[in-house]
Amino acid sequence: MSSERGMPCLLPDAASQAPIQLEKERCAVKLADTAAKNDLLRRLRRLEGQTRGVARMIEEDRDCQEILQQLAAVRSAAHQATVVLVRAYTAECMVSGSPPDEIANALAIALSRLA
Repeated sequence: MSSERGMPCLLPDAASQAPIQLEKERCAVKLADTAAKNDLLRRLRRLEGQTRGVARMIEEDRDCQEILQQLAAVRSAAHQATVVLVRAYTAECMVSGSPPDEIANALAIALSRLA
């Protein structure tokens, strides 16, 4: 099997350390938690503003150190938005009623996309 990007979803088997191929089945979940959804949207809007600010800094020929600092802030903000989404996705999968092995597979695939 391969991921949606066409690359195989391979994770090491805990016992043998040999790669195991994950099935493409996934916990089909939409973001139902309104608070998490609002938090994620707020974070993404802030990220959007930060990236526009970085572009403006480049256009204004600002100091590279200042731009790098802002890019680090953008990366950190994107990471935190990812954490919010993974937490909500995990919670939704856990209450989905899917069998534990399907949930584990879905979460492994989701986490492998972050690598």
